[in-house]
Amino acid sequence: MGGGPGGTGQRDRNQGGSIQTLTPQQAGAPLHPGDIDSLDFGKGGGLLPAIVQNASTGAVLMLGYMNKEALAQSFARGHVVFFSRSKGRLWEKGETSGYFLELLAIRTDCDRDTLLVSARPLGPACHLGTATCFGDEPTFEAKAPFLASGGSGIAFLGVLEDIIGQRIAERPEGSYTARLLAQGPKRIAQKVGEEGVEVALAAVAETDDKLIGESADLLYHLLVLLRSRSLSLERVVAELASRHAAKPAGTA
Repeated sequence: MGGGPGGTGQRDRNQGGSIQTLTPQQAGAPLHPGDIDSLDFGKGGGLLPAIVQNASTGAVLMLGYMNKEALAQSFARGHVVFFSRSKGRLWEKGETSGYFLELLAIRTDCDRDTLLVSARPLGPACHLGTATCFGDEPTFEAKAPFLASGGSGIAFLGVLEDIIGQRIAERPEGSYTARLLAQGPKRIAQKVGEEGVEVALAAVAETDDKLIGESADLLYHLLVLLRSRSLSLERVVAELASRHAAKPAGTA
């Protein structure tokens, strides 16, 4: 963590012990299971500190530790898995509470001895019930005026997705999202279809404000459908990005 001897901080020890120079792009690139042996587990006695960050808001959720097996299991399960120093075993965050951390990406620092984990929380990250182990994030109500005014624009979808995730985990009484989930995936899919039709009709015969309203309904129900399948909006965006990258320059 931080710069090593010599101050460059951009070194990689391979299994043979030799040192390789990392470019800035390599230092921050997402890790894959095949990269595990390139990490410097020796410095921390077989453990790497893993900082977990909310993929939607950027908030730091918690700090844990991973050994090689925990890191491999995180990739395999799609949920964040730590090595618990107090329990002396692997520990999947949420294994008791159900508040898992959906793994999106893992990056390493320049010395390859610290991990930055990008995750989507399916409930409070802290055992005390707070959103993070460093206290609560600003509430949805506090964020809403800023986001609605255009302060973060499209980032509001990430906030809304987190709220839907909390409704899925907690199923609070009186919540429309909770009622919709209780009716099952077929009903959620039906609502997406209905809202899609209403968007099309509004585009043909209604005002701009009506079209915006129906589009908002469609986006909300689509987010619920995705989360009910444990899928994230980020995966949809990644698919769009990969399609764009695959097209020749100048084509739509």
